[in-house]
Amino acid sequence: MRYLPIDNQLFVSNRQRLIALLKPKSMVVVNANDIMPTNADGTMVFRQNNDLFYLTGVDQEETRLVLFPDHPDPKFREVLFLRETSELIEIWEGHKLTKAEAEQVTGITQKQVYWTSQYEQIFGQMVFEAEHVYLNTNEHSRADVAVQTRDARYIDSFRQQYPLHHLERLAPLMHHLRAIKQPQEIALLQTAIDTTDAMFRRLLGFIKPGVWEYEIEAEMMHEFLRNRSRGAAYTPIIASGANACVLHYIDNSAQCQDGDVILLDIGAEYANYNADMTRSVPVNGRFTARQRAVYEEVLRVMNEAKQLLRPGNLWDEYHREVGSVMESELINLRLLDRTDVANQNPDTPLYKKYFMHGTSHFLGLDVHDVGNKYRRMEPGMVFTVEPGIYIRDEKLGIRLENNVLITETGNVDLMANIPIEADAIEELMNN
Repeated sequence: MRYLPIDNQLFVSNRQRLIALLKPKSMVVVNANDIMPTNADGTMVFRQNNDLFYLTGVDQEETRLVLFPDHPDPKFREVLFLRETSELIEIWEGHKLTKAEAEQVTGITQKQVYWTSQYEQIFGQMVFEAEHVYLNTNEHSRADVAVQTRDARYIDSFRQQYPLHHLERLAPLMHHLRAIKQPQEIALLQTAIDTTDAMFRRLLGFIKPGVWEYEIEAEMMHEFLRNRSRGAAYTPIIASGANACVLHYIDNSAQCQDGDVILLDIGAEYANYNADMTRSVPVNGRFTARQRAVYEEVLRVMNEAKQLLRPGNLWDEYHREVGSVMESELINLRLLDRTDVANQNPDTPLYKKYFMHGTSHFLGLDVHDVGNKYRRMEPGMVFTVEPGIYIRDEKLGIRLENNVLITETGNVDLMANIPIEADAIEELMNN
C-alpha cells in the first residue's frame, strides 16, 4: 500500500469494542469486497470492505475475518483467512501478505491465520458451538445500486448450509462503533485533510480564465498521488459558472470563463480515510460585489452551523436550525421575501429553492460514513458542514465545506488551516 503502516493496536481495539457488543455464544463473519469487472478482462481498482478494514487493517482481496470470543478453544476466538500466494501470483500480481505480515498488520497471531482455501475446514470446527451468527449487509440510507455483493452471496450460502443458526445484523453494531473516531483515525483523517490543503493551495495558483475543468482535475490528482494518496476520495466536482448549480456535476469538461465562480468539491483519500472539502473561487482571482455578497452569506451560515454541531444535539433538530439561519441570509440577499417566509408551509420551506441539500453527513472510511441520525451527537463524531446557495438565473453556485470533529470541550475544525475567507482566497490567487 502507498500509505505508511498503521499501528495494529487500532484494529485490536476495534475488534475488542465490537466483541463487547455481541450476544453470548456469537460469532461474526466479515468478508472482503469483490474485485469488480469492467469489460473484457478488465477490472476496477480494488477497494476493501470498510468494516473488514476497520477490524483488521487488511487491504487485500479474498480475505475473511471470523470472531468467536466464547469459543471453548482459544485458537478459534479470532481467525483470519488470507489468499494464499504462489510464484505465479507473485509474477503476475505482486506480493501478497504472508501470515507473519498479517500478524503485524492485524495483531492476530499468525497461528490463527489460515489460507482462504482452508475456510470450510476451519469454519466447520467453529460454527456448531455458536448460537448467533452476525453477518454484514450494506444498510446505508443512500445505497441504491442493486449489485449482488460477496456479503449477499455469503448470506444465501450460509442459510442453506446452516439453516438452524440465528442470523444477526452486524451493520447496526458497526455503525455504532464507526461513528466514534479513535485518535488514530482522527490522525489518518487529518493526513487526508492536509493533503487536500496542499492540493487546494496548488489550484489557487493555477486557476485562471481559459483553463479547462479537467486541467484543474489533473493538477488535483498530481498533488494527491505524490502524497501517498490513492487519489480522490470521491469523483471530484469541478464546476465553473452554471455547472456549479448542478449538485452532482462530474463531467469536468468545460472551459473556465472570466467572471465566473468555480465550485471545487474535492478531497483526498489516505489509508481508506477521506477528506471532503468544498471551496468556491473566482476564475479571474477577484469576486464581483454580488459574488462576494453571496459568498459571505454562505460563510456565515457555515460558521453558525459549526457552532450547532455539539454533543447532545440531534440530526433533524440541527438541520432545522441551519435552515432557519439560511432563511435569514437569503432574505438579506433579497432572494426570499420575509412575509412569504412567515407564511410558508413548514414542510416545504422556501429556502430549499436555493439550498436543496443537507448541511452535514458523517465522515470517515466512507465519504458519507455510516452512523445513525437518531443517535445524539457525541464526542468523537466527525461531520462535514457544507451549506450552499445556488442561483440558477445568475449561473452562480457557491458551496463551502469543512470537516468538523465534535469534542467534549468544543468543536475542532479539522480544515481550519485551509483558506476560506474571501480576502485570503483573492490574495493567494493574485500572488
